[in-house]
Amino acid sequence: MSRNQVDMNFPKGGVFFIIVAVIGIFLFSKSTVTIGPGEGGVIFESLGSGIDTEKTYGEGFHIMLPWNKMIVRKVRQQSISDEMNVLSVNGLEVRVNGTIWYEPEFSNLGNLIKTKGEDYERELLDPAINAAARSVVGRYTPEQLYSSKRDVIEQEILDEVQLILKDQYLLVKRVLVEDVKLPATIRTAIETKLKQEQESLEYEFRISKAEKEAKRQKIDAEGKAVANKILSASLTDKILQEKGIDATLQLAKSPNSKVVVIGSGKSGMPIILGNQ
Repeated sequence: MSRNQVDMNFPKGGVFFIIVAVIGIFLFSKSTVTIGPGEGGVIFESLGSGIDTEKTYGEGFHIMLPWNKMIVRKVRQQSISDEMNVLSVNGLEVRVNGTIWYEPEFSNLGNLIKTKGEDYERELLDPAINAAARSVVGRYTPEQLYSSKRDVIEQEILDEVQLILKDQYLLVKRVLVEDVKLPATIRTAIETKLKQEQESLEYEFRISKAEKEAKRQKIDAEGKAVANKILSASLTDKILQEKGIDATLQLAKSPNSKVVVIGSGKSGMPIILGNQ
């Protein structure tokens, strides 16, 4: 088949339409972007002023000019973990493992990227965390870091980080100190001291409990002694005789066989005879 025959079979303008279609597909691919869940985007105007700080694009499908670029970053809450070597108040090196939760300000994502770059975690967040951790940990002794001050330290680091990052378009939500590692000799000494303090508290508790029980028993015995003294003083001969008469009357009503002799023995009480 000759070239003339091919040209006669190909529709006129076919090449032009193919070129237009290819260009259209290319421009469409460059003009559209889909932002995923938990993400936000800002436009970089290649032929304009760079990052557009006026608008942040949310999740979904978006159309833009083909010569622009959409920069997409996560805007949901994220976390990073780090291990830092810091000095305590007495100059001892302490290794602190921690995690921090943060998220960019959605409406200021453009300002954040424009001023700090796309890698703003490394440029902004890491230095702030290290500075805050060194500042806070440096106020405490190793013993305080190891035991009772963990919650206080977390809150103080959070306050420091938030102060450093104020007006920096990055929100820090929480700081968690996961582990504080001390040199083995220091850790052993602290654990021994804490154990001894716990044993001392337990011993003091047992002593206090025994003293309270002894005091209770003494008060109870004194109360019984007073009661017996009062009762003995109130039991006169006449009262005893009256009690004996009451008992005789109760026995007389009993169905058991007996003989009641009205009178008194040496004790002044009625004499009761019976086979029961």
